[in-house]
Amino acid sequence: MMEGRCAAESWAEFGCLLKSGTPLVRCGLGTDVFISTGSEEIFVFTALKRNLKAVLQLPAPVRDLVVSHGTQLLFVACSSGIYCVNLQLLLHSASTDAGSGPAELKISSEFLLVTDGVSSLLLVGSVLLTLCQTDSSWLLTLYKTPEQSQSNHCDVLSSFFLPLVSPSVQGDTESKSVLICVYFSDMTQSSSCAAASDACSSGSHFLLQAVLFKLLFGVEAALSKSPVILCGLPDGRLCFLPMRLPGSRLRILHSLEQPVVFIGASAVMETDAGGAGCLIALGKQGRVVLIKADRAGSERGGSIAGFTERCVPGPVECACVSKSCLYYSTGSDLLMLGLSQGSAGKGQDEGASRWSAAALYRPVSLNVSGVIALDQPTCSAAGEVQLLSLSVRGRLQKIILPVRRQEEGMSKLPSSQVGRSVGDLLSAIGDVCERASVLKTVIRSKNQILKQLNQVVNISFLLTDSAKTEDRLIRCYALVRWSRLLQKDSLGLTCVLENLSPYVLERGWTLSIMVLPLSCSPKAREETCSANFSFPFRRLCPGESLEVSLPVAAAGDASFPVTVTCSLIFSVWSFLGGDGSTTFPDLHNGCFSLPLNTLTVDWLHALRVISPTSAQKTVTSHSSSNPADIIQAFISSHQNRVRGGDGASRPDQYYASVRVSSELLRDALRLQRHDSDSNGSKLASQSSCVSLLEWLLSAGCGGVKMGHSGDQTGISSSVVCGHAPNKATVKLTAKEVNLEEESPGKESLVSVEVQVESSSVAAVCGLHHAMLRRIQMLLQKAPQKACSFSEVQISALRRTLQQAESQQGQISEALSVAMSPGQTHRILLRVYQQLRDSPVLVV
Repeated sequence: MMEGRCAAESWAEFGCLLKSGTPLVRCGLGTDVFISTGSEEIFVFTALKRNLKAVLQLPAPVRDLVVSHGTQLLFVACSSGIYCVNLQLLLHSASTDAGSGPAELKISSEFLLVTDGVSSLLLVGSVLLTLCQTDSSWLLTLYKTPEQSQSNHCDVLSSFFLPLVSPSVQGDTESKSVLICVYFSDMTQSSSCAAASDACSSGSHFLLQAVLFKLLFGVEAALSKSPVILCGLPDGRLCFLPMRLPGSRLRILHSLEQPVVFIGASAVMETDAGGAGCLIALGKQGRVVLIKADRAGSERGGSIAGFTERCVPGPVECACVSKSCLYYSTGSDLLMLGLSQGSAGKGQDEGASRWSAAALYRPVSLNVSGVIALDQPTCSAAGEVQLLSLSVRGRLQKIILPVRRQEEGMSKLPSSQVGRSVGDLLSAIGDVCERASVLKTVIRSKNQILKQLNQVVNISFLLTDSAKTEDRLIRCYALVRWSRLLQKDSLGLTCVLENLSPYVLERGWTLSIMVLPLSCSPKAREETCSANFSFPFRRLCPGESLEVSLPVAAAGDASFPVTVTCSLIFSVWSFLGGDGSTTFPDLHNGCFSLPLNTLTVDWLHALRVISPTSAQKTVTSHSSSNPADIIQAFISSHQNRVRGGDGASRPDQYYASVRVSSELLRDALRLQRHDSDSNGSKLASQSSCVSLLEWLLSAGCGGVKMGHSGDQTGISSSVVCGHAPNKATVKLTAKEVNLEEESPGKESLVSVEVQVESSSVAAVCGLHHAMLRRIQMLLQKAPQKACSFSEVQISALRRTLQQAESQQGQISEALSVAMSPGQTHRILLRVYQQLRDSPVLVV
């Protein structure tokens, strides 16, 4: 309880406060008071004469200031750096200009001590500590303070880092950090205790009882009596650093989960002498943490550090602490919170604890509004507490509190006070329940995010550990089909993403497909040949598949083969809900890509098969067309037969062929169709020629299946006609060849020869390459057998070697300087035709 009412005495007005800096009230040398309203100016006010002595003009808004009483230096922190001002020079300027008003001193770059902008300052003896926030951490730096003769230079002693938390829990980054220093209080050494008490004359230095000091900061810090720095950060963390311990580092003591506004120390018990028995931390939203030494209990014995959390009405703008009370302002009111428990005996410990807990819920209003900054309280001989404050309108005022006395017990509280306390308790309980509900929701959401991220990690390992593409449980295959839209034919591709893994592909995943022709026309080379397609999807469960369609080529396009590269892209931003404020330095645009497989669409995939009758109908329809079509067909036919520049005529048809051993072909096709064809007799009943053609035109080579339309319902003949992608007519002919005729007297070998015939060189080359690619993939899966036709192989290799020597001579002749371009082209084309007409037997 308090006797009487508090009185507020206005001393001076300095204008409305600004949000760019930090409002401050600091007592300096003697009766001087330093005031900052958040602007670039610092006012030096004399409390004794109640007048303004000097004005310091800084280059940037003021953030913090400290005074060195020993060297009489003033350190000011701004966004542009730390400035050092000699107070003797300031007092000399003020005394010189005493008759003409307050002295004005402009602080220029010659007063600059440190170029880095900092948030808070603290002076411990001859060491200046600065705290600032970098891109990835909080940085606490220790400097050696300069002498009076060298006030523009200081040396760095050491630096300490503390990583930043994630932006979602970083808190109010504009809030100011808090720095204080606590000392070890040893009543057995009066000299050291007196020295520490001199340092504790300001609101940033406190003596702490030996037991609590040892429990919080360790035995080593207590034995060395090292000063300990306490840091309160805007993210709510309360950190500490022993200064004199080798190898010490910034460590976390507690977290308020809201910006820390004030840290101080108080004597909880009236018997506490020579040091504070309680450490206090106050958060922006009104959370109070009391840290004191508690009894460990009868079983364990000794003492433990007890953390007591309470909530008081907020938001908190500023605070200060006396020996037994905490004073804080919410902007609309100045409140006092009693911390003393009295001198309770052993039988009264439980009642005293209940009183302390109830007192934290019951702050007393002092009926002073608009307070935005407070200095350390002072106490007169009569027991009156005096506070020096700065209001939101820039008014410097002295607040005198009446003498506070302790009632005998809780039972003597007025009924109105008891009712208000119950209401405050119920309100606090409701706030705690609401906050607990919010925290449960946040925890549930984070657990779900962690579960989904675990799925992402498992999928990433699954796709990166598979040695072969075919063995991956998440892969793509495709189906190509010709379609006609608006009188135009186009080749479309349906890509199917299969999820055979036990994991779910949820939000954040995108199927990316890149289509790249391996050979482009001269016009297409000038532009970008590749095309990229992205297909985001929400969810793909195990056993499900996703189908997407995309164009591959238009009719007449000969840019084949075409590679289709499939990959899965995971976007962390999309997974987290599109929050672009989160950055991922190791990821490009917050994404990473996992390759699936690469498909190839070749000339055989794009071949449109027609029956011989349809081909005959096409020829007949051209013959019965109108005269203009007949003339156009005649011109095209004549152009195919026109002579070159050197007089050489071009052939009407081009040929290329492939030979495969019939025995090897039967074994390979039987193995290939074993899983899909339960009737093994079907392959045996068909001829090798028809089986090979049917397999070439129907099998899914390289993960791409053909969706033929039109006349094809099944290959029943050894001759197949069709249209190539460049609209050229092609014919595939399969026949059996007995090598006994070519090697008389030797052991016979039956093979199957597939010949490609067309008037287009591009179509012949493309189809020949596609057939070789299919046969190569087929033979890779065929069983290894020793061939008994060694003599046939040797004779075939001998003929191939002779042909290669002859063709090498022709190529050398074509590349000679004496040859004209037309002759060179003719010789190279003849060599190419010989290579296609004399294939090597695949056994």
